[in-house]
Amino acid sequence: MTEIFTTKNSQAVFQDNEKRFEEDIETYLLTKGGFTKVNQQNYDKEKAIDLDQLLQFIQETQEKSWKRYVQNYGEDAPRKLYKRLNDEIETNGLLHVLRNGISDRGAKIKIAAFKPESSLNEKVIHDYQSNRWTVTRQFSYSKENRNTLDMVLSLNGIPIVALELKNQYKNQAVDNAKKQFMYDRDSRELCFNFNKRFLVYFAVDLYEVWMTTKLAGKDTFFLPFNQGSNGAGQVGGKGNPSNPDGYATAYLWENVLQKDTLMEILQQFMHLETDSKHSKLIFPRFHQLDVVKKLVNNARVRGSGKNYLVQHSAGSGKSNSIAWLSYRLASLHNANNESVFTSVIIVTDRRVLDRQLQNTISSFDHTAGLVETIGENKNSKDLKDAINDGKKIIITTLQKFPVIYEEIDNNAGKNFAVIVDEAHSSQTGNSAKKLKAALADTEAALREYAEIEGELEEQQEDGQDKIIKELITHGQQPNLSFFAFTATPKTKTLEMFGTQQSDGTFRPFHIYSMRQAIEEGFILDVLQNYMTYKTSFKISKDVPDNPELPKSQGLQAIKRYESLHPYSLQQKTAIMIEHFRDITQHKIEGKAKAMVVTSSRLHAVKYLQEFKNYINKKGYTDMNVLVAFSGSLTLDEEEVTEVRLNKTKEGRNISEDQLKEEFHSANFNVLIVAEKYQTGFDEPLLHTMFVDKKLKGVKAVQTLSRLNRTRRGKKDTFILDFVNTAEEIQEAFQPFYEETKLNEAIDVNMIYDEKSKLRKYNIYNSQDVESIMKIYYKNGKQDEKALGRLTSSLKPIIDRYLELPEDQQYEFRVTLRNFNKWYAYIAQLARMFDKELHEEFIFTTYLIRFIPKVSKENVDLSDKIKLEFYKLEQEFEGDISLNPNTVDGTLTNINGVNTSPKPPEEDELLENIINRVNERFEGQFAEGDKVIVESIYKRAVKGNAKLKRYAQNNDAEVFEKSIFPDVFDTIAQELYMEQMTAFSKLFENKRFYDTVMQEVGRETYKDLRK
Repeated sequence: MTEIFTTKNSQAVFQDNEKRFEEDIETYLLTKGGFTKVNQQNYDKEKAIDLDQLLQFIQETQEKSWKRYVQNYGEDAPRKLYKRLNDEIETNGLLHVLRNGISDRGAKIKIAAFKPESSLNEKVIHDYQSNRWTVTRQFSYSKENRNTLDMVLSLNGIPIVALELKNQYKNQAVDNAKKQFMYDRDSRELCFNFNKRFLVYFAVDLYEVWMTTKLAGKDTFFLPFNQGSNGAGQVGGKGNPSNPDGYATAYLWENVLQKDTLMEILQQFMHLETDSKHSKLIFPRFHQLDVVKKLVNNARVRGSGKNYLVQHSAGSGKSNSIAWLSYRLASLHNANNESVFTSVIIVTDRRVLDRQLQNTISSFDHTAGLVETIGENKNSKDLKDAINDGKKIIITTLQKFPVIYEEIDNNAGKNFAVIVDEAHSSQTGNSAKKLKAALADTEAALREYAEIEGELEEQQEDGQDKIIKELITHGQQPNLSFFAFTATPKTKTLEMFGTQQSDGTFRPFHIYSMRQAIEEGFILDVLQNYMTYKTSFKISKDVPDNPELPKSQGLQAIKRYESLHPYSLQQKTAIMIEHFRDITQHKIEGKAKAMVVTSSRLHAVKYLQEFKNYINKKGYTDMNVLVAFSGSLTLDEEEVTEVRLNKTKEGRNISEDQLKEEFHSANFNVLIVAEKYQTGFDEPLLHTMFVDKKLKGVKAVQTLSRLNRTRRGKKDTFILDFVNTAEEIQEAFQPFYEETKLNEAIDVNMIYDEKSKLRKYNIYNSQDVESIMKIYYKNGKQDEKALGRLTSSLKPIIDRYLELPEDQQYEFRVTLRNFNKWYAYIAQLARMFDKELHEEFIFTTYLIRFIPKVSKENVDLSDKIKLEFYKLEQEFEGDISLNPNTVDGTLTNINGVNTSPKPPEEDELLENIINRVNERFEGQFAEGDKVIVESIYKRAVKGNAKLKRYAQNNDAEVFEKSIFPDVFDTIAQELYMEQMTAFSKLFENKRFYDTVMQEVGRETYKDLRK
C-alpha cells in the first residue's frame, strides 16, 4: 500500500500540462503585455472577424468619419463596413489595409492606429492607445469542425497571431506543433487564407519557437525564431539559452508578442515581397528584430557620433535588416522629441539592395521621394543636392563622395547616419575619408581644436586655415554615426567600427554567427564536402642557351605556363565536367549548377574554350557554359569580352545585365568566373564549385560562401579544389565562424617612428615640406602657375632620390608608402591635431606620385620551356567543418610597421629555377623514415643556443608540449622545402608526424640538458 503524506499547508499538485503552459502565457499578456481577454461570443467564424471590436475602435478614434459613414449607409453601416473591408483585403492584403485603412464614398476609415515617433500629438497617441489587442485561448475557428487553436491574438477584432503550444512533459515538442499547422489547419478556411487574416503562426514548446507566415499544407515552410544558444546578438549556435527566471521561450511573449512590439512589427517590419510567380510575407527573424531595436534604442539615447559593427553571417537577411534600420533611423526622435538624424546615407555597391530597400520602405511609407537613389544614371552633383536638400534616405556608392569633398553646404547642426553594406577595409581608404569630410560638422571640431591650441576666439575658416579643415574631418565625428554590416570583419573594420571593451579588445555590437546560421539551417556548411587535388609536373628547358631572369618572376612565369598549358587545362576540364555530369547535375531535383573560379581573365577564356571543346567532343547535350569577367583582353589578335563570348542557343549575345538571369535559367548550368561573382552573388541553385585559384583569408570565405544559399531540395554542397589545401581553407574560415574580435588598438604614436625613419634617408627636410605647403595652402584663388611651382619644388627631391643606391631607393619607397598608408588610417581613428605631421602626409602623398615606378619585366617563357611530365591526383576528400570548441576568432593588430625591405632580386639561371620548381612539384618518392628523424634531430640540437636555454630553464613536459612543437614544425617545414620528396611522408600522415615530434622532442630535451 502506498502511503501519501500531507501537511496542513501542503500545496496543490504541481501542474505540468499544456493547459498550464497556456495559462502562464496568457497571464503575462494580460498583466504586462497590454492585452485584454475576450471570449468568442461575437466572433463570426464565417467572416473570420469580431466586428464589434472593430466598430468600438473606429467609433472611439474616428467619430467624425464614422458619423459620415452612418449618414451614407444608415443601419446597414456595419455590414457595408465589413464588405468594404473584405474587398480591400482581397485586393491589397490585410497588412496593407492595417497600415492604410479603407476608403468608402469619401469616408476614410483607419483599421488600426500606429505609434508616432514623436509624442507631441495627443490625438495620435490617444488613437494608438485605443487599439484593442485581445487574447483568446482554445480559439474555435471553423464552422466545419470543432478544431481549436491553442491561442490567438487579435487586433481590433481581426485575428493576427496564431500559436500552437506543445509541452515536452507530455511527450510533445515543437515539431508536433508544426505538423498540426501543416496537416490539421485547412488553408482554405478564410482565417488561414494568405494575408487575409492571420499574418503569422508560431509553433512553440518549452525550448524552441518556429514561425511561418503562410500555411500551405505539407509545403508549409517554417523558420526558426530562436535567440541562439547564448542569447540574442551573442556568439553561439542554434536554440535558446536556459532562463533562470522562467521558460526558455518566454522572450516570445515577454518581448515579441507584447502589444507595442507587435504594433511596431506590423508598422515598420513586416512587408509583402512579390515577384512574377510568388508572394511572401516577410516577418523579421529574431536576430533581425533584435539588432534593429538595439541599434535604434542605442542611437536614440546616445545620439550621433557613435560607430556600430554588426557581424551577421551570409544568409542572415542583411538587406532586410538594413532596410528596416534605415527607415527607423530616418524617423528617429530622442526623448526631447528632436529628430536624431538629418539624413540616412546607405553606402553600397549592390543594385539588389537598392531595389529591395525601396520596395520594402514603400510598403511602410508612401511618401514620394523618401528614398533617393544615386545610381549609375546620376552623378555626384545629384548626391550633393540630395544631402543639401535633407533627403531622408539616400542610397549611393562610396566612389561618388570624393567629388563633393568641398561642395557640401554648411552641416552645422546636421547629423547623419551612414549605413555601410558589407563593411571592409576599403572603407578606410581615401574615398571614406572624403565621405567624412563631406558630412562632418566642422564647427564642433573647430571649437575643440581652438581649445587645444589655447585660442579663445572662434577660428574663422579662410585660405591659410585649409589645413585645419582637413584635420577636423579625421577621426570620429560627433555628427556622424556609422552602422557597418559585414559577415567577415577585418582588422581595420573592427578598430574603426567595433566597440572597444574594458580589456582593450574590439568586438562587434551584435553577432549572428556563421555557426548559428548553419545550425539553424539558414545557410549550408560549404566545408562539409571538400576535395583537393595535387598537381605534379616537370618542366624542361627547350632552348640551348641558359638566359638569366629575376627569380620570383621566373617562378611565376613557369607556374603560369603550367596552369595555362593545354594539357593541364584539358585534364582539369575533364575532371570537372565528368564530376558535374556524374554527381552535380542530379542534385537539387536535377537543377544544380556549378561555378569554376579561375585566377585570371585569360584562364577563364581558355577554360571556356576547353569546356566547349570537351562537351562537343563527347556529344553532351545536357551542359552549357557561361563566362564572367570584367573588361576585355586580346587573344589571337582579337579583342575578347564577356558579352561577345556568351551566347544563347539561338546565337543571341547575352548582356552583362542578363547574365545572372540566364545562368539561373535551365539553359545554362556552369559559370566560369575571373574576379567576378565571387562576392555578393546569390544563386541558390549553385551547388558545386571548382577552384583553380589561390584563395586566402576573407577572399576565400566570400568566394566559397557563394554555395551556401538554401532552397527546397538543396541538401548539401561540394567543392573541388586544384590549388588550395584543406588546412589552408580551414584556416581562412576560422576567424569568421563565430565571433571576430581584435586583440588591441593600434598605437597611433607609431606614426612618429615611421616619420623618423623616413627623414633618415635625407631625401627631404622640413624646409622642403614647408615650401610645398606654402604653395598648396596659398590664400585666395589658385593662379595659373601654382601647379607648376609645386611640381618644380619636387624636382630636387626626386633628383636626390635618384642618386641613392638601388637598394636604398627600394627601402625609401617602401617606407614612404607605409608612412602614407598608415597615417591615412590612423587619422580616421583619432584626431592627431598635429599640423606638422599632417603636412608631412600631404607632402608624401604628392611625392609618392613623382617617385619613378619600377617597371617589372613581363617574363614570357612559353617558347623556352616545355611540359615534360604532368600528373593530377586526388589528395583529400572529406569534411573540414570547423569545431566551435577549437575556433579562435581573434585578429591581431599590427604593433609597428615593418619597413624592412626585401633585397632586390638577383637574377638566377633559368635551369636553376626549373630545378627548384621540379623539387616542389615532381612526384612523391618514398625514403627511409630514419632519414627524417635523424635530420630533424641534428638540426634541433646542433648549435641551437636558444633552444638549449629553453631546455635548461623548463621541465620536460613544458619543453616537449609547449616549446618544441613550434621548433619542430619550423625545422620540418625547412627540411621539407629543401628535400620535399624525402620529407613528404611527414606531412601526409598526422599520426606519423606526431610520433616523430614526440620522439625527437624527448631525445632533444635529454641532449640539450647535458
